[in-house]
Amino acid sequence: VQLQACGGGLVQAGGSVRISCAASGRAVSSYVMGWFRQAPGEERDFVAAISTSASGFNTVHADSVKGRFTISRDDAENTVYLQMNSLKPEDTAVYYCGTNARGWGPWVITTTNYNYWGQGTLVTVSS
Repeated sequence: VQLQACGGGLVQAGGSVRISCAASGRAVSSYVMGWFRQAPGEERDFVAAISTSASGFNTVHADSVKGRFTISRDDAENTVYLQMNSLKPEDTAVYYCGTNARGWGPWVITTTNYNYWGQGTLVTVSS
C-alpha cells in the first residue's frame, strides 16, 4: 500500500484546511485509517482515526482537536480526509496518515499497529 498525503500549506489562525490521503496499490476499505502529527522535535501524536464501514465508520479524535477536526473516508476513492477548522498555531505540524490492520480498539491512538504510512503533509498555522 502506498499512501500519498496532500493538501497542507500555510493557513492563518482561525482558518480551515482539508488534507487528504490517497491510497494506491490495494484497497484500504478493510483497514482502520488514522491521522497523526509531528511537530519539530516532538513525537508523532495521535490526531484521529476512523474504522471500516463494517464497523460503522466509528471515529475517535484527540482531545486537543475534538470539535475542530473531523476525519472521514471515501472507500470508493480509496481516500481518507481530515477537515481542520478553527486552526491554532499549535496545530502546526507534519500530518501523517496510516493504515492499521489490527482493527478497531483502544490501540488505534498509538502508532504501534500502523503498518503503512504516507510521507506527510506540512500544515503551518500563522498567528
